[in-house]
Amino acid sequence: MIQTLFGSAPPKPGLLERLQQAVEKTRAGLGGGIDQIVQGKKEIDAELLEALEMTLLGADLGVRTTTDVLDAVREQAERKQLGNALELQVLIRGRLLDILKAADLPAREVGEPPEVILVVGVNGTGKTTTIGKLARQFTEEGRKVLLCAADTFRAAAIDQLDIWGTRTGTEVIKQRPGADPSAVLFDALQAARARGVHYVIVDTAGRLHTKSNLMAELEKMNRTAGRVIPGAPHEVLLVLDATTGQNGLEQARQFTRAVGVTGIVLTKLDGTAKGGVVIAIARELGLPIRYVGVGEKADDLIRFDPESYIQSLFE
Repeated sequence: MIQTLFGSAPPKPGLLERLQQAVEKTRAGLGGGIDQIVQGKKEIDAELLEALEMTLLGADLGVRTTTDVLDAVREQAERKQLGNALELQVLIRGRLLDILKAADLPAREVGEPPEVILVVGVNGTGKTTTIGKLARQFTEEGRKVLLCAADTFRAAAIDQLDIWGTRTGTEVIKQRPGADPSAVLFDALQAARARGVHYVIVDTAGRLHTKSNLMAELEKMNRTAGRVIPGAPHEVLLVLDATTGQNGLEQARQFTRAVGVTGIVLTKLDGTAKGGVVIAIARELGLPIRYVGVGEKADDLIRFDPESYIQSLFE
């Protein structure tokens, strides 16, 4: 245990505790809202269902997910399978967990390294910072990481990735600003194969999903990766800002069409009361949440676990 001048340092919070802290605002609206709805209620009536609908929508679960949950409540109530309104929370927790587990698909298997991770998203979501945090995690696990600066649109993006490379002790493959991103990616993958790298994490230009020429550029990078490393990219991670709520769903749809997104990184979860968008993404797009950002520190990117997340929303 770490010793300080004032005694032993407090233990580092575990996954559940960190999630509970991050979703405090969402828990107050969702779990706390449901508690208020059922308080003093002995039966499930129209008034209760209406209040429940508003609570679920307010947490940004989305219309489809909310309708799905309400249908399950009505069905069990009609069958007399709900003894009283207090059993609502148990039912809702179970239904939301089922949605997350159904979308929690494993990443593609990697035959021989390197594993290629393409990181995509619009400007301002924390994409490059996420890449740096991933590199830190992998290097701490004893893996060799190489960063690819394929965001050649902004010179500052290359500089930012260089900073993360220095912090994490990882090499950055780059070219001049304005270079062809696919050419940078090609060089990075060739270098990775020659140097026995375990992970290649590729930074791409932050782009609006409505810009067709930029999305076509992503498609080209996808093809380039597959030609150099069979099966690559093994993961296409879309970085979404949790505070954008349902707007993130349309971003995810567009990126999935262009480059086949395989997983979501949801940043700034600690800054929103609409953390229910996690469940909306899983329900409507069938995409797993791989990581969530729960703060500004370098280790505040944690692997997502459906059971811990649902538990943190209600406890």
